[in-house]
Amino acid sequence: MFDYLTKESAPVESLPQIERSLQTYGFLPKLHAVMANAPAAYQAYLDNFALFESATTLSPLEQQIVFQTSNYENRCHYCIPGHIYILKTAGMPEDIIEALREGKPLPDPRLDALRTFTRQLIDLRGHLSDEQLNTFIAAGYTPRQALEVLVGLGAKPNSNFANAMAGTELDGPVQQYAWTHPDQR
Repeated sequence: MFDYLTKESAPVESLPQIERSLQTYGFLPKLHAVMANAPAAYQAYLDNFALFESATTLSPLEQQIVFQTSNYENRCHYCIPGHIYILKTAGMPEDIIEALREGKPLPDPRLDALRTFTRQLIDLRGHLSDEQLNTFIAAGYTPRQALEVLVGLGAKPNSNFANAMAGTELDGPVQQYAWTHPDQR
């Protein structure tokens, strides 16, 4: 149903986003080739992703925890391997990578508080109790960072749901990290 578009076949409105993807990754990820079918969705995804990475106070590892928690909770067969590749390339801790891949608690209590908070936001659709929010703050995060998690979560449903609809094939570099949710193994 969804074609993998290229610079030659994409709508003209998607060309600036395709150029951004090529500059960032050196190739056009298949998710981006799918998103090029809808220029507004593609731009919203790239802009939100970039904003989360560049304008929040969360560290790169914390950002990836937010992303991978969403990927896991939304069962994204494409994003889990893609972000494993990103985490490994950045030299992130293997025990954290594996825990995120399996939806397990993280070995660092502060980072696990971020994972738990992110998961609660998804599961409860933002309707957290004061106790849940206070637990996050007590772990060393700020009210600002509670809201910044939402920026990361703003990007992920776009990619998670697009990949689910399209059944996006894995790109070559990430195929070695192919993933299936534990409930489906």
